[in-house]
Amino acid sequence: MESELRSIGELARASGLTVSALRFYDRCGVLAPARVDPVTGYRWYTDEQVAPARLVAGLRRVGMPLAGIAEALRHRAEPAVVGRLLDAHLRRLEDGLADARRELSRIRVLLDPEETPMTTRIVLSRVDLAAAVDAVRFAVGADPELPVLSGVLLDVAADGVRLVATDRHRLALARTPGRVAGPAVRALLPVDAVDEVRALLDTGAGVTPEAHLTLAGPDVTVSVAGRAVTATALPYDFPDYRRLLHRAAGDVPTRRIPVDGPALRAALRDGGAPTVSRDHDGVPVAVTVLGLDDSDGLRLLGPDDLTADSGELRVGVNGDYLLDALDAAGGPQLVLELDGPIAPLAIRRLDDEDAFSILMPIRL
Repeated sequence: MESELRSIGELARASGLTVSALRFYDRCGVLAPARVDPVTGYRWYTDEQVAPARLVAGLRRVGMPLAGIAEALRHRAEPAVVGRLLDAHLRRLEDGLADARRELSRIRVLLDPEETPMTTRIVLSRVDLAAAVDAVRFAVGADPELPVLSGVLLDVAADGVRLVATDRHRLALARTPGRVAGPAVRALLPVDAVDEVRALLDTGAGVTPEAHLTLAGPDVTVSVAGRAVTATALPYDFPDYRRLLHRAAGDVPTRRIPVDGPALRAALRDGGAPTVSRDHDGVPVAVTVLGLDDSDGLRLLGPDDLTADSGELRVGVNGDYLLDALDAAGGPQLVLELDGPIAPLAIRRLDDEDAFSILMPIRL
């Protein structure tokens, strides 16, 4: 039988993986040999395992995490699934490269304080930028002990700018495409300046369709139709928000539930939505609990619905925070993404996948 199999050394040469790597992937359950000699422990592989081993080797070379490699092998016959894994990993690599460039720019300034900071200029749609500010402003933190959360992050990439805000309990993100000239940079704009910029964007209505954003060192300037707001960025490192942006690589939410935005907002705003009480640091908190009806549509659950552990999907959130996120999203048709009782809840618009909010769940 062994004459019909490949030795571990032969598979290593055929796949580009080292022998030690093949042993590692066997121990992890990712690429098990077809046969292991019970006496010597020597591993043997079939010809059909060459292609999967080559896939593992390629993913390993581009730094795909072990979980992603295992997922790609499980779905090797489903190109669309593997494609989503690859796209998500590529985004991580691009984000990491942008982070490295930003950090190296900071290091150069530290080494040579006289060096003139590089300037990045972005031309944006005035309307789109105003909509992005509106989509994230509600999530800005107000805790004086956490000044790093007291602003909106401007995260500039090659094709536009992403606005991000969080107060630890919720996170909001919106992206605005634009024409970018200069390196990828980040700046944490103080909330007062954010509000000034928002008012400035309204003054350009009917005058100009464009807004100009300039970042030079700590200085951030937004100009519209000859008027400008200039502010100094906050000197803090904003939390790494990307690890919350859409679960692990390639994961698909357990549930994507279309909802009638106006109806859900009305139920929460008018007090018609049921709540359950949970204790938080000795203080009772009203929790809005989301579940599914018989048609897998959204249902707001009350105390009577939680008396038995039925195993049904239930997610508890702060109802006021949920209402804020729905108001910021706007639009008649929204999608709620639920992964389970301890996973963040995402709120998205059907017509704009680049703007969404994440709410941290409350344990029921």
